[in-house]
Amino acid sequence: MECRAPAHLGSHTTGADDVSAKKKSARSTRPATKKARKKSATKKAAKRRKASAPRRPSPVARARAVEVLARLGRRYPDADCALDHADAFQLLAATILSAQCTDARVNLVTPELFARWPTPAALARAPQEEVEQVIHSTGFFRNKAKNLIAMASRLEQVYGGDVPRGMDDLLTLPGVARKTANVVRGVVFGLADGVVVDTHVKRIAGLLGWTKSADPVRIEADLMALLPPESWIEASHRLILLGREICIARRPRCDACPLADLCPSARPAAG
Repeated sequence: MECRAPAHLGSHTTGADDVSAKKKSARSTRPATKKARKKSATKKAAKRRKASAPRRPSPVARARAVEVLARLGRRYPDADCALDHADAFQLLAATILSAQCTDARVNLVTPELFARWPTPAALARAPQEEVEQVIHSTGFFRNKAKNLIAMASRLEQVYGGDVPRGMDDLLTLPGVARKTANVVRGVVFGLADGVVVDTHVKRIAGLLGWTKSADPVRIEADLMALLPPESWIEASHRLILLGREICIARRPRCDACPLADLCPSARPAAG
């Protein structure tokens, strides 16, 4: 039902005014144009990039990080990859198996795996059920077996059985993400594109105040912004050793930690 203005309040209002008001109302409720939607999407993307950009460390933070690395270097001068391997292919396979599994467990499994299928060509032809039986104890064995066979097949078909050096090439292999690619490039080829972020590195970086993120990709970006590039490979190995021996997730031994006075999360000594 349409409400009309009483005569004493302005019965002289024209129909043109009503039409104009309706047009304005229609414009206000009209769906956003393609240009407006694009502008909105651009703004949102910019906000996401800003939110995901690594923090810019202060000179004090950089200096403290360098001291942390120096102490870890003295504590673990010979730190290296804990996965047993004889070549790039074995390290690649072992690192795929290490997802959600300890390196010690992987090292118990890989001798039989590589004895039965020592090359990419051999593993590419392996029955998946047999690979699953060998790697069963590493967890997620069905998916890992599928990825191992597919990875070996791609190495054989695309790269002539060799493990590629390039980050982009490595990331095309089934079961390989940045962590695995960083491990292979760092350990085998001595090339550092980033920092290996495993569960220990993730935890300790947070405790040290080096990152506020729980996302491994963001954590890696924060560490790359903070740590000198020449330290990226060794830093990962040493943080992993610290996490296994001292900064244990459930019961950290802060009283025995060489970084206790530099760590904002360190627990005070008892007594």
